[in-house]
Amino acid sequence: MFLSTQYNPNKRAGFELSREIIRLREKAMKFNRLRIQSAQVLMGKDELNVFQSFPLLFHFNLPTLPGYIDNDEMPVRICQFELTEHTQSLLNNFFHTELPTQESKTCDILGLYAMGSTSSIGQSSESDLDVWICYPHQLDSERVKLLEEKSWLISHWADSFGVELNFFLIPDNKFRIDNDAGMSRDSCGSSQHMLLLDEFYRTALLIAGKPILWRLIPIEHEQNYDQYVQALYDDGTLNKHDWLDLGGFHRIPAEEYFGATLWQLYKGIDTPYKAVLKTILMEAYSWEYPNTELIAISYKKRFQTQEYYDEQLDPYCLMLEKVTAYLIEIKDFKRLELIRGCFYLKTEEALSKVCYNDNTAWRRTILNKFVNQWGWADEQIIDLDNRKNWKVNDVTKAKDILLEALMVSYRKLLSFARDNNIGESISAEDIGVLSRKLYAAHETLPGKVDLINPNISPDLSEPDLSFIQVPEDHTNPAGWYLFNCSLEAHALIKTKSLMHAKYVSKLVSWCHMNGLYEEETKLHLYNQGADLVDNKLNQFIQDLYSVFPVFVPKASNQALSQPCEIKHLTIFLNVEKDPTRHWQDAHEDDDLENDNILSYGEHNECLIGSIDLIYRNSWNEVRTLHFENNFAVVDALTTILGKMHQDARPPEQIDLFCYSQHFREQICAAFRSKLEEYIQLRLDSLTQRSVQTLWTGGRKFGFYFERTGVSLQHLQSTVDIYSHISNKKVSTSAISLKNTFFDQTAKVIESHISEGLIQFFFENYPEGFNVYIANAENEVESFQSFAGSKDDLVQNVNRFYASNNHESSELEAQINFNLPQFYEIELGDNNQLQLSSFKSSIKNSERTVH
Repeated sequence: MFLSTQYNPNKRAGFELSREIIRLREKAMKFNRLRIQSAQVLMGKDELNVFQSFPLLFHFNLPTLPGYIDNDEMPVRICQFELTEHTQSLLNNFFHTELPTQESKTCDILGLYAMGSTSSIGQSSESDLDVWICYPHQLDSERVKLLEEKSWLISHWADSFGVELNFFLIPDNKFRIDNDAGMSRDSCGSSQHMLLLDEFYRTALLIAGKPILWRLIPIEHEQNYDQYVQALYDDGTLNKHDWLDLGGFHRIPAEEYFGATLWQLYKGIDTPYKAVLKTILMEAYSWEYPNTELIAISYKKRFQTQEYYDEQLDPYCLMLEKVTAYLIEIKDFKRLELIRGCFYLKTEEALSKVCYNDNTAWRRTILNKFVNQWGWADEQIIDLDNRKNWKVNDVTKAKDILLEALMVSYRKLLSFARDNNIGESISAEDIGVLSRKLYAAHETLPGKVDLINPNISPDLSEPDLSFIQVPEDHTNPAGWYLFNCSLEAHALIKTKSLMHAKYVSKLVSWCHMNGLYEEETKLHLYNQGADLVDNKLNQFIQDLYSVFPVFVPKASNQALSQPCEIKHLTIFLNVEKDPTRHWQDAHEDDDLENDNILSYGEHNECLIGSIDLIYRNSWNEVRTLHFENNFAVVDALTTILGKMHQDARPPEQIDLFCYSQHFREQICAAFRSKLEEYIQLRLDSLTQRSVQTLWTGGRKFGFYFERTGVSLQHLQSTVDIYSHISNKKVSTSAISLKNTFFDQTAKVIESHISEGLIQFFFENYPEGFNVYIANAENEVESFQSFAGSKDDLVQNVNRFYASNNHESSELEAQINFNLPQFYEIELGDNNQLQLSSFKSSIKNSERTVH
């Protein structure tokens, strides 16, 4: 029962309003049934079974059903959920169980609602199912945890059928209170709040439970939505227990645009086509400010006046319409063509190919109308329809275009916030996590392996890959060149080089991480100077392929809030330079001592001529380094140790390979021994200061281990060791900080500073706080008794670093995702200093909104 049967004293007006709400409710249910049918015809058998049956798993909590939790407090029963013959058949045939004889009469779950692309023209084979589980905010927190645990179990069950089913627990007062949600892989945390409600209202599909009230309330009452709805409850026109009411839009959430854009940039790492549409939507919203009309409002206006369901109410078509109008208005026809391509590819309706599914005819009709309006040629459609066969050149071009569009939006949103003095609702910690995810994905750095295929094409493997070395003093820069063809002259002439690098391991790791190399790929080598030969190249890439996975779990938010650490280290010795390769009759001496490997024979030759490092860090970046000189061992060890701060964890996995003509096992053992010894010394928290000497290539080096790092000196004699220590013996702390409130503050900062990062440390004491800033070179300056707000400082610093190169004309120089890290230092319960990531104390409602 959706309307109260109480007598309405407003007579005619009340009856007219009741009749109108009944009409809109029936239309909403009719449209909902149509949308469910549209969604189901695009699903495979397993996805359809999951889609139709998962509401049963929340309605009941039975030992015979997936998601069962043995706890009497488990929330059960969905409001207004009715069992049909079909659902009973699912219970009997799919789950092989019977209905319980007795059911609880209390309904703990208000409803299940799919949101996003489900049932829209944007639904495709790559679409996941995002479902909101709405519950009363009065539900006990422990019972909410049980419901969350159950949702994870059901997601895992769906995953066993190859279906990605994501659940989000939403209390019915979520959008009437401050947003303190945490960020996860799929949850946007503080980056969006009212904009999330905007997306929900324009896309929500009722799966089971209470109907959504907001769509039925007259549009002219949006500004006083809560008061108007309460009046309808009070006079008996509506029964509040019959509806899901998440509230209205009493204001435009301009302070969310920046955070929402960061979130979409992050989502664009895996789903760039959708992310471009949604990011430019934020840009369009900001352009209309302060008179922004959210798409949900446009949807509501049309829903209340339109009697049929067509593309005018389709969520993705509405988004396309909004961004199209904006891009035409600002005359950005380049990005206009791009978003049309993104929209077309998102639908997966290949118009150049015959379709045998009559149930999707409405989608193709809409798309045909659009492409005719856009004036697309048949060749353009055929090229887009061939996306699954795109190879490296097409994918690289597409990725660059998509990334450029995303960065243009990001820069425009930064300017919007600055020009209008609009604060960000996204928390400092979420900004830090998101910016580092983007930094790891998009920042181009020397030695870093760039990933070029964010789900653009399913297969980039090549039948042939050629590695050609160019020596010094030639027309082309010296180094290695990669071609996706054989070495035959006719193939090389018409093939452009894919990449140039100074060392071959960068090209090999790039091929591996981007899927160009598979076990069937033929490798070709043209060597002009290196000790690399065909069988060594094949063995090198096979070794990398065997131990270094392409796909790993995403970096956790905790890892992204800390300095990055080496997580998986692979070391390849003597790939390009092997001092033993040209020996004629070397005697393999099993008793050869490790030290002799580094200073062998009468000429004290180091038997390690080149070292290649390929490693993955805790931010999931893949980096490469190459050392090739008489003292490559010293350089490599110094570099590895320099990437470890005092409190870092040792690498989870270290793999070591050697490609020497002689002494392979001994060389591996010698290098591994020194590496493990030096890593332990670097990370040993009990070691204040120590020195280790290393003989290599006939020269002696001193490694000085201190809390802030490892320094190196070439030693002529034993006296040099002690003079070096004496010169550095200033204090037990390697950084000089005076007047710290706590005696141990300097040591806490020392143990955490990391080269290449800017870090802010807030030392909290009862009367205030001090600020210590470590720059990228680990130099620290302090500001005592800082006057001002931490939140304001963090926000202003982030803004400065995010746009500090906005005067540059180069796109890459305008975007900076390497934002500073912020930490709190305070006294814990055990009277020990504790360091933790900074968390904003400011409430969303207190943020500056104009």
